[in-house]
Amino acid sequence: MSEGILVSSSPHIRSPEDIGWIMRQVIYALIPGAAVGVYFFGVPAFNVVWVSVVSCIVVEALIQRLMGRPITIRDGSAAVTGLLLAMNLPPGAPWWLVVIGALVAIGLGKQVYGGLGNNPFNPALTARVFLLISFPVEMTTWLVPRPLLVHSADAVTGATPLGAIKTAVFMHGSLASVGHVSIMDLFMGNVGGSLGEVSALALIVGGAYLIYRRIISWHIPVFYIGTVFVMTGIFWLINPGVYANPVFHVFSGGLMLGAFFMATDLVTSPVTVMGKVIFAIGCGVITVVIRLWGGYPEGVSFSILIMNAFVPLINRGTRPVVFGAAR
Repeated sequence: MSEGILVSSSPHIRSPEDIGWIMRQVIYALIPGAAVGVYFFGVPAFNVVWVSVVSCIVVEALIQRLMGRPITIRDGSAAVTGLLLAMNLPPGAPWWLVVIGALVAIGLGKQVYGGLGNNPFNPALTARVFLLISFPVEMTTWLVPRPLLVHSADAVTGATPLGAIKTAVFMHGSLASVGHVSIMDLFMGNVGGSLGEVSALALIVGGAYLIYRRIISWHIPVFYIGTVFVMTGIFWLINPGVYANPVFHVFSGGLMLGAFFMATDLVTSPVTVMGKVIFAIGCGVITVVIRLWGGYPEGVSFSILIMNAFVPLINRGTRPVVFGAAR
């Protein structure tokens, strides 16, 4: 007599891909970008990374203990938040600024809503915007990149490419005073900026890995970057003396980090394909508006947080109709 069939409740298809596995893939994807930042900025950048990661893990454990919740730091989500926060900070940020950022990211950006899966806004970006508004000097002091092998003891500061063109347009009304900006430097990482703004190539490699592993879909990165390219391209064609070319906008600032790692956050992004497209285009439009006419040279953080607020409406408006239901 053959053995009976074991019947259990759903799900019947099981997978080893749990939260911890997903978070490890994100960390793997961020390593190239973080490594390039440490190469060009040296020990200060390395200190920002490890202080941010450790602070986020400790803060999450302490808050969960105080609130009587299970401690879930083993799932890796706090480490991912810490690494993303580090990528959004200047490479020479003081340790106390990093710790405050961890408190805001984990406390106000995540745990106050109930923990992982309940936060409406990206925690790392919440912390970045808080720090940018509260400590503008520390958050806009950028180290000049120098390869690790030629680092000296004295740190040299300078403007980011986006900051330079914003200042030039504001002061002189044109880009003539900016000088030549190498697209290859933007692509490889030899520019000033946050750790997540220095190497488009490293971030593209990490983003491609996430798409390959099916952690994220291609829709948000492609439509976000494409929207920025098209919009800035139109204004560049209209007046190239005032507006930078679209390739510059694509490879500069935090667009690559935002498009591949922040806007695609599984918790704070739409769940439907059409919703992802609408969300990405909205992020792109707001980013361009802030970059070209806003008070800040960069608009990625603000654009993603603004669109995070619309995610519930986007999900509701793009929810597919159940088969057989009345339209």
